[in-house]
Amino acid sequence: MASIEIDFDVFKALTTRRKDESTTYNDVLRELLGLPSEREPLRLVPRSPDRGSVYMQGLEFPEGTKFRVTYKGRAYHAEIKNGQWVGEDGIVRKSPSDAASAITHTNVNGWRFWDFQRPGETSWSKMRVLQVAK
Repeated sequence: MASIEIDFDVFKALTTRRKDESTTYNDVLRELLGLPSEREPLRLVPRSPDRGSVYMQGLEFPEGTKFRVTYKGRAYHAEIKNGQWVGEDGIVRKSPSDAASAITHTNVNGWRFWDFQRPGETSWSKMRVLQVAK
């Protein structure tokens, strides 16, 4: 997580813009910058007998779920195919972290790394939001 230095007046101004204690300073800055909220409601897909789905940490990612990330200026993609996480290089990975580590060549929490889009959805979401929503 990156940190920034701000003076007391900026801190005070950000604090007054918080709607309640659950509103973070990041939420305030996202609103001021016109960025989408990371706390948008997510539709958790119920478990189904679909063999093409992948279940990670109790959450379903159905066949055709897409994943994306930009790392060091390059876009990477993956998709759930035949019940497996498959990178754009065709290599099957065992987890989002395994796929992220293959890209960065270091240990990475894949849930904090990837965005995802389930079939039929038009917007992308951060995987890390799902861990909080559970």
